[in-house]
Amino acid sequence: MTRIVRLKIDVTKIDKARLFQGKKGTYLDATVFLNDEAGEYGDNGMITQDVSKEEREAKVKGAILGNATIFKVLDDDNQHQQAGHPMPQGAPQDEEHDDIPF
Repeated sequence: MTRIVRLKIDVTKIDKARLFQGKKGTYLDATVFLNDEAGEYGDNGMITQDVSKEEREAKVKGAILGNATIFKVLDDDNQHQQAGHPMPQGAPQDEEHDDIPF
């Protein structure tokens, strides 16, 4: 079973010092924590910014950057099943945003 997950990230919460340069761009390591059932606000989990191994051992936690919602579930026959909350009518899906603060 495949789950399609929609992420909503508050980019102002990203610690820019943790961005790193890769071969094809600038990257950020993050982790998504998913639950099978939606929480109080309709999301299925959260996204946190990763920290180093030494920081994890010192109990430092990465910033919570946003939330995750299971948008669709594909069963073994590739049939779509709606999950979570669908996008509102007329909401942009793949629109470029030039107001990113970095």
